Amino acid sequence: MLTQKTRYSMLAMVRLAKEYGKGTLMINEIAESEKIPKRFLESILLELKKNGYLDSKLGKTGGYFLMKDPASINLLEIVRLFEGSIAMLRCTSERFYEPCDHCKDEATCAIRGPFKDIRDYTFNKLASTSLAMMV
Repeated sequence: MLTQKTRYSMLAMVRLAKEYGKGTLMINEIAESEKIPKRFLESILLELKKNGYLDSKLGKTGGYFLMKDPASINLLEIVRLFEGSIAMLRCTSERFYEPCDHCKDEATCAIRGPFKDIRDYTFNKLASTSLAMMV
């Protein structure tokens, strides 16, 4: 299940994608339109900025804006930034793999196979869904 932080980050990024190339959006505008608590949104936007997705301008026409074309940012990047692994089980994770404590043999584990398929489907779906597709 996604955290509220990840959901809010996606909402903010989609909102910024709608304004891509048109200028900046102030935190208040994003918070109000997407119903995100302003203080929470501030920390999310700073994290996105730190990771190269956003930049900001100060002043009267200041605010945040996307640094990359929305077509080049996919949901997988955002989910991984805020959630880490997308796998439901660590033994099916590509980046955060850990052997399972419960099974004797991963190759014959009845649980691992379906969850690996779910992980692969989720990975592919998130990787193929850009912000531009959500605008």
